[in-house]
Amino acid sequence: MIAATSDAAHLARLHAQCFSEVWSAESFSALLANPGCVALMDEAGFIVVQVVADQSEVLSLGVTPAARRRGIAAELLRAALKQAADQGALMMFLEVDCRNFPAIALYKQVGFVEMGRRKAYYTTAEGQCSDALTFRMEIPALLVGNCMQLG
Repeated sequence: MIAATSDAAHLARLHAQCFSEVWSAESFSALLANPGCVALMDEAGFIVVQVVADQSEVLSLGVTPAARRRGIAAELLRAALKQAADQGALMMFLEVDCRNFPAIALYKQVGFVEMGRRKAYYTTAEGQCSDALTFRMEIPALLVGNCMQLG
């Protein structure tokens, strides 16, 4: 489901279940007020994507711990790729903590390619620094019905 600004509190609750550094409802509301920003969500997960011209970026993707390993993140990511393509994006970018092996595997499975590393980009709850891996993916032009062919 595409989120509206009225869903900001729900998105903030989901985000708080997924991450130690929490985004507020006000932050989500401000993001969703931006015409190039779209959030997709369900009861267990969400994705926020920014589209500018022919490029898009995943700002945040999260699935609650109890719902992980069920394909929800892959479904949200595919839906976001379709949404970005509908808005004219030809490329999608994202960053992920280099220690988040399940997310890295997902991104590679969907078709993202690692393009770089940002040193000490993230700070853990314990105050330690962690690198971010940067990924990109050309958004496939081939749409089949309501589904996108990936990979």
